Amino acid sequence: MAKIIAIANQKGGVGKTTTAINIAAYIALAEKKVLVVDCDPQGNASSGVGINRKMNNKSIYNVLIRDIDTEQAIVNTKIKNLEIIPSSIQLAGAEVELAGMEGREIILKRALMAVKEKYDYIFIDCPPSLGLLTINALSASNSVIIPLQCEYYALEGLSQLVDTINLIKRRLNPLLKIEGIVFTMFDGRTNLAIQVVDEVKKHFRKEVYRTIIPRNVRLSEAPSHGKPIAVYDPRSKGAEMYYELAMEVLRRA
Repeated sequence: MAKIIAIANQKGGVGKTTTAINIAAYIALAEKKVLVVDCDPQGNASSGVGINRKMNNKSIYNVLIRDIDTEQAIVNTKIKNLEIIPSSIQLAGAEVELAGMEGREIILKRALMAVKEKYDYIFIDCPPSLGLLTINALSASNSVIIPLQCEYYALEGLSQLVDTINLIKRRLNPLLKIEGIVFTMFDGRTNLAIQVVDEVKKHFRKEVYRTIIPRNVRLSEAPSHGKPIAVYDPRSKGAEMYYELAMEVLRRA
């Protein structure tokens, strides 16, 4: 039965989707069966593994509004053992539709119950907000990986997300935990980046991954080619560090 991990941060542009698809790809390459669920209306996880959303008329949106079964929305990728439930532009208005549905916070949890026996890991790429889609993802998950950019407001955003996680634990998912915190877009030449790492480690030492993801041109190029970094440039520094992170995730799990 799959371990379900949400990749969440309510701030955009922190490497959330990059982290989701690259961890998923490397774990799939390690001979584990992996499903990515793209719950972000922007759909970057879908395009980042080569899925053309315009050519695909079945998405997580259709699953959430109970238009189709979960199994019908699953799409193969070009990476062995890696499948995805794509996003769609309709997902942008889904929170309004879901708000009137019974059990609206656990619709995704119920949907994934139907397929979790097929996989070793399910990674949910959350939208950059703390709305109903993210609440659904956290309610459905065993744990959360938090990508954190080393910038001035990082701690404030982390505090808000931890408060939300604790609220979900109290009301909807008592076993939810923080799987880990990963620093992204790290630039060791700046004092601020080093200070942010030190400060977060003071409060979350056990949760922080040893692997730190640096700023890397090849990492930023890969999504536009519809490929995880493991395929686009496996010898790059970004690929090396995401491989290390994926192995760390496997060891912890």
